[in-house]
Amino acid sequence: MAGTGIVRDDLFLEHDPGAWHPESPERLRVIYGLLEARSWPVTVLPRRPAVKKEITLIHRPEYYELVARTDGKPHGFFDADTSTSARSFQAALAAAGGLIALTGKVMDGELANGFALVRPPGHHAEADRAMGFCLFNNVAIAAAWAIQNKGLSRVMIMDWDLHHGNGTQHSFYTDPRVLYISTHQYPHYPGTGALGETGRGPGLGYTINIPLSWGHGDEEYVAIFQKIVAPVARAFRPELILVSAGFDINHRDPLGDMKVTREGFAGMARVLKDVAQEVCGGRLVFTLEGGYHLEGQANGVAKVLDVLTDTDAAGEALARREQPEPEIVGQVRHIQASYWRI
Repeated sequence: MAGTGIVRDDLFLEHDPGAWHPESPERLRVIYGLLEARSWPVTVLPRRPAVKKEITLIHRPEYYELVARTDGKPHGFFDADTSTSARSFQAALAAAGGLIALTGKVMDGELANGFALVRPPGHHAEADRAMGFCLFNNVAIAAAWAIQNKGLSRVMIMDWDLHHGNGTQHSFYTDPRVLYISTHQYPHYPGTGALGETGRGPGLGYTINIPLSWGHGDEEYVAIFQKIVAPVARAFRPELILVSAGFDINHRDPLGDMKVTREGFAGMARVLKDVAQEVCGGRLVFTLEGGYHLEGQANGVAKVLDVLTDTDAAGEALARREQPEPEIVGQVRHIQASYWRI
């Protein structure tokens, strides 16, 4: 089978939210440096900006125009956390478009899987609002694009970022074609993602929130993937799995209180890769969300790339060994009992 694709481009380094902002260009500089040092067997996709009709699969046209008006302007602010520079709009188009291109190549069988190493991140962006460092919701746009352009009827989005992906959840809250699963620290920014948020109307049961208190580490996360994520994926049988990969659950991240190490990221990725091979021909695409400890994030990305490229046996031990069941698993089972056998 074809290999692993990545999206990387120096344009993403030109999105500059300002001095001391945690979502800095350095996040990708460190990762890109690691790519040069390690030389994984990957295919780098050329730059492919999204166009307006793709962005507006998720976002309102007037919001697209609002972001577009920041193009070329040295400073712009959507809220206290979310700002733009002269090239931010172009970087945001390339981030969404890069993930679309990667998703398309995986769906067409030209690549087995991939990782879009892009910024700005996306999962907080709402249909009509930038927030939480995010301008356009990359993963939601890619899911909607795959449904429209590849004829998919079942897409799964797994979001392991520290923060709940409010924008992604709201994009598909009434849509049974997209199963959204999120692990996140709760209560924490942005305040959404309670256990009882399970979807609405025809989408009821297609949102699974796994809110976690602080301090969870490798064993707890891998257990959640073994005991909730994988069984639900087997029942849903997605045709594509997209992953909002946030590395702010790393044990050294300054914005979070989780305890995941590089081995934990490998273990989660391994569970996802195994279940993708079982249910959807291995079609698995990651996109970068948060992660604000530079070394911790880079090490986590490296372990995910190890799993995707089969470079080493990263995550094998954690993923293959049945982990003790954390309390949250029983709580999710209770809430989701009407929709899924977990």
